[in-house]
Amino acid sequence: MPLLEINTNTSIDNIQQFAEQASAFTAELVGKPESYVMVKVQQEQTLIFAGTNAPAAHIKLKSLALPENQTSDFSARICAFLSSHLDINSTRIYIEFSSPERHMWGWDNRTF
Repeated sequence: MPLLEINTNTSIDNIQQFAEQASAFTAELVGKPESYVMVKVQQEQTLIFAGTNAPAAHIKLKSLALPENQTSDFSARICAFLSSHLDINSTRIYIEFSSPERHMWGWDNRTF
């Protein structure tokens, strides 16, 4: 049920390995089994932030029961992860957090 979407204007050398690392990171971040985590990575996107095409990222983290009081910590940890793996400055990362109601998230022919 956790979904991490990463859109960046950078090129990722080993995108498969990066996606696997992002999956494990997301599971640990939200405290849910990795068997429910989905990661979507889109590299080399047209992305202009603050008027330049310097390395940047737009992130979406969606999960059921995402604790609002932890999004500040999640933001810091996601920025650190992206900075260390993709060399993107945290000032050039936007993150959207979303916590849909259980009936608005479908999986395996049903909703949660």
